[in-house]
Amino acid sequence: MTTHNTFSGGVDLFRGRQFSWVAWAWLLGLTWLALPVHAFDLQSHRGGRGLRPENTLASFENAIRMGSTTLELDIAITADGVPVISHDSALNPAITRDASGQWLTERGPLIHALTLAQVQSYDVGRINPASRYASEFPQQQARDGQRIPTLAALFKLVNQLGAKDVHFDMETKINPHYPQSTLAPEAFVNAMLVVIREADMTKRVMVQSFDWRTLELLHQLEPALRTMYLTIEAPDFNTLKDGSWSAGHLLKDHAGSVPRMVRASAGQAAGVIWAPNQNNLTAALLKEAQGLGLQVIPWTVNQPAQMERLIDWGVDGIITDYPDRLRETMRQKGMALPQGVGN
Repeated sequence: MTTHNTFSGGVDLFRGRQFSWVAWAWLLGLTWLALPVHAFDLQSHRGGRGLRPENTLASFENAIRMGSTTLELDIAITADGVPVISHDSALNPAITRDASGQWLTERGPLIHALTLAQVQSYDVGRINPASRYASEFPQQQARDGQRIPTLAALFKLVNQLGAKDVHFDMETKINPHYPQSTLAPEAFVNAMLVVIREADMTKRVMVQSFDWRTLELLHQLEPALRTMYLTIEAPDFNTLKDGSWSAGHLLKDHAGSVPRMVRASAGQAAGVIWAPNQNNLTAALLKEAQGLGLQVIPWTVNQPAQMERLIDWGVDGIITDYPDRLRETMRQKGMALPQGVGN
């Protein structure tokens, strides 16, 4: 990947006028200075799935009590239009048991095809010990009886616990190559926004996605909401190669620079975050992105040595399955830790 850390004159990607990238970065810097200063963002991935069943109220409560800045989670929409918290568009047999307690033997129905009542008839409180997934998280503590929660239920839990400083990083689980599996982007985003607004959580929510169409919609529908641009460049999954995931934006049009491509998609929006896969981030790319006014929060970082390296580079936060490991790494480096509640 080619990186460019110095920008002179260029083409204004937003209005078609000549524009100085140096001036643009300077103006963005002034914008960020006017925003509240946030501490290092410790994000518990799927609630901290290394410790508790993923994307359940049990995992989120554990992360809150332990002390996390942000709860990272995934959104799906049921057939009756309810935003629920699930990483998979269909029921995952590695974590799902039916009403009789039997493990699903194959990929289950699409959540989009099930009502909320049907979705919540399944138990997602432990990993199937016979699955390959079980070997990835041997420390996870089961919590039988956990159901796929609604987004509204998570907001209620956070309020009940008095976790007034906890933020939310929610991913729109939309795949542009399988449009039949979910709602269309605008309907999906609007369903989320209804619940976010009703709970008065717009200032505490950031929305992330590999599908940048949803982020560009959010800039129009709720401009003050923070957005997080997910990217990965791997042999078996590359969201930047053809524009299908990136709302038509192409690296070749931005001198091969992912940060410049993110900035182009976000336009003049503030509160924009780039969330690269940790294997795709370099110190040079981090510096370039931050110079463009982007925060940078890589995923999913589980080893203390990797955490330490990224912190030394100056990332703005880290998404991890093990918030306890990240807390310990931060403690060893003398960093301020997010406070837990109810302890």
